[in-house]
Amino acid sequence: MNPTPPKNQPLSGNAMPRFGGIASMLRLPLANSPEGLDAAFIGVPLDIGTSHRPGARFGPRQIRAESALIRPYNMATGAAPFDTLQVADLGDVPINTYSLEKSLPIITGFYEQVVNADCIPLTLGGDHTIALPILRAVVAKHGPVALVHVDAHADVNDDMFGERIAHGTPFRRAVEENLLDCRKVFQIGLRGSGYASDDFDWPRAQGFTLVPAHEIWYQSLAPLMAKVRQQIGGAPCYLSFDIDGIDPAYAGGTGTPEIGGLSVPQALEIIRGCHGLNLVGCDLVEVSPPYDVSGNTALLGANLLFEMLCVLPRVRRR
Repeated sequence: MNPTPPKNQPLSGNAMPRFGGIASMLRLPLANSPEGLDAAFIGVPLDIGTSHRPGARFGPRQIRAESALIRPYNMATGAAPFDTLQVADLGDVPINTYSLEKSLPIITGFYEQVVNADCIPLTLGGDHTIALPILRAVVAKHGPVALVHVDAHADVNDDMFGERIAHGTPFRRAVEENLLDCRKVFQIGLRGSGYASDDFDWPRAQGFTLVPAHEIWYQSLAPLMAKVRQQIGGAPCYLSFDIDGIDPAYAGGTGTPEIGGLSVPQALEIIRGCHGLNLVGCDLVEVSPPYDVSGNTALLGANLLFEMLCVLPRVRRR
């Protein structure tokens, strides 16, 4: 009987100073294949779908650098993901930096290999355009998915400057392509100004549950997440987290900041509230390091990705 191979562990700060070594996500080993992995961090350094401030192409690199301080055990939840999951960093998808149209199938093809290996992808964006090609790969394996979507914007535009693919359109296209179980879609943190009073009517008409930011100011989101878990049940679920869902006071390094957003504790409540869902993929998008020289936005993004890892199925809590 072959012994179970040891699980990958983040490189300890006692073995190598945290400012040293290779800047992989959580200081995990790098891997060339998803085979044998339960989950993997993947960068998609694409920002040619953005409509305002660019720079999210640098998000994956900065998030990895800021993840160096994160340790393997979640003191708040008791989650010890590396006890039960084999996790590695699969590097970046080699997108075509000059063509959005050509980049989408490259992304889908990369993720098809990941999900077909029964590996759950945890994505470092990149702008929110990338959610569409990732969903195409995930749904090809799991069928239409439930969605927990944290964002300042609904991203359901029919087009932007006449283009049907951009960071403001992925979930309109996802509905049209039957990628979503629309009665199990929650969009949390929506806010800001719009072009018309009916801007949010289209997603509601599809069956989405919208939770505008102003309706949850100063509130714990634990009751909301209990509702989310009840409504989604055991359906395969994708978690898509745009960093601009959080107020720019905490996460100013993003392309389309909107005031009046979620607090960091609320963001943690949302992700921790996904514990028990059948998560089949997660992303953290729209971190634009050039607009936050402190690194705080990328640091927050790195921690939120760790929290996502901690709520994946099969993660043991001590």
